[in-house]
Amino acid sequence: MLQVTYLRQQKDRVLAGLQKRHFAALHLVDAAIALDDKRKATQLDLDNRLAEVNRLSKQVGDLMRAGNRAEADSLKQHVVAGKDAIKHAEETLALVTAELHETLVLLPNVPHESVVAGVAAEDNVTVKEWLDAMPHLHTEALPHWELAAKYDIIDFELGVKIAGAGFPVYKGKGARLQRALINFFLDHAVEAGYREVQVPHVVNEESAYGTGQLPDKEGQMYFANEDNFYLIPTAEVPITNIFRNVILEEAALPQKYCGYTPCFRREAGSYGAHVRGLNRLHQFDKVEIVQVAHPEKSYDALNGMVQHVETLLQKLELPYRILRLCGGDMGFTSAMTYDFETYSAAQQRWLEVSSTSCFETFQANRLQLRYRNAEKKNQLAHTLNGSALALPRIVATILENHQTPNGIKIPAALVPYCGFDTID
Repeated sequence: MLQVTYLRQQKDRVLAGLQKRHFAALHLVDAAIALDDKRKATQLDLDNRLAEVNRLSKQVGDLMRAGNRAEADSLKQHVVAGKDAIKHAEETLALVTAELHETLVLLPNVPHESVVAGVAAEDNVTVKEWLDAMPHLHTEALPHWELAAKYDIIDFELGVKIAGAGFPVYKGKGARLQRALINFFLDHAVEAGYREVQVPHVVNEESAYGTGQLPDKEGQMYFANEDNFYLIPTAEVPITNIFRNVILEEAALPQKYCGYTPCFRREAGSYGAHVRGLNRLHQFDKVEIVQVAHPEKSYDALNGMVQHVETLLQKLELPYRILRLCGGDMGFTSAMTYDFETYSAAQQRWLEVSSTSCFETFQANRLQLRYRNAEKKNQLAHTLNGSALALPRIVATILENHQTPNGIKIPAALVPYCGFDTID
C-alpha cells in the first residue's frame, strides 16, 4: 500500500508510474490526498474539543471546591455538549480514516523508473537469453501430455475423476521427479543462504491482505468460508507474513527464507490449447524464496535472486530467457518484476516458470514490517520474492526437451535426487 506522504511528496512520479501501468483510476491519488486532509482537519478538531472539555472540567472542579455550585452546574452543560461533539468527531474520524484506507488499497504499486510503459506481454523487455541447452528433437517428438500418457507418469483424467480439471495425479517416476525437483530447489536455496521453513497452506484474511492478494485477487483464491481461510496461491503469502507487525534491527537485514508448498489458484476464465497438460493448473508445487531487505540494497538483492534462478535452470539444462515486465503486465504489488521463461521444444513456445519481484515498501506498509536504523528510528523495509522454481512447466520442459526415441533423459544434476537417469 502506498503511503499518503509519498503521494503528496512524489505526486508527479506516482501519476507517471501509474500511467505506465495503464491504471485508469488516477483520480484516486487526489481523492486519497483530499481524504487525508479531511482526516487531519477532523483530528485537529477532535484534539481541540478534547482540550476544551478538559479545560472546562477542571473549571467545574475548581468551582465545586470553591462552593460555587450554580456556576459549576452551568459549566457542566457545556461539558456535556462538548462530549457529544467529541463523540461525533470521533465517529467522523473513524469513517474518514476507513474511507482513506479503502481508497489507498485500490492503488497499485508505483513501478521502478526503469520499468517501461506497456499494456501486455508483447511490451516486455528481453534482458537475456541462454540458449546453450536448446534441444534438437527427433521427428517423432511429443508434447508432455502425450509423453505423460506414454510412460504412465502423469494421469490427467484420474485427477479429473478425483477433483476436477487442473488437478493431475503424478505416478511412479512422475511422482519421484516431483519430489526430486522440490528437494533440488530447496537444497540450492539453503546453500544460497535461505532459511528453510514449513508454513501453513491456508492463511487468514490479515495475511492475504498483508501481501496484497486482498482485495486485488479476492475472486482468484479458493476460500474456505466456514473458517474464513484462504488456500494459498503461493508460499510468498505465509512466508512474508512471518514478519507482519515485526520490527527488525538494521543489522539483522537481509532476512532470507525459502519454503516448499502446494499452491492453489482458481485461474477463472483460463481455457484453450495453451493451457493443456501442465501448462496451467489449479494445484501445483513450488519452492519460493523471500527476502526482507534494506531499502538501499533491495535491488542488489533482486539481482541476486535472478542469478539464483538462472543457476537452477542452467543446471537443469533448460534454455531460458529473462524478461523485465512492462508496467501493464506487472502484478498489483510489484515495483519491478523479472519473468523467466523456458523454451518448450515440443510445443515450440516459451513457458513462464518463475516470477521474481521487488515490492519496495508496498507490502511492508501493509504488514507494518519495519527495521530500526542507526538513529533508533523505525523505517519500512523492502520485501522481495521469487519462484525458485514452480514445478509444472519445469516438468513439462524437462519431459519435452530431454526426450529421445528411447525415453526421457534426466538432467545430470537431478539424477542423484531422482535415483534414476531415464524415464522409459
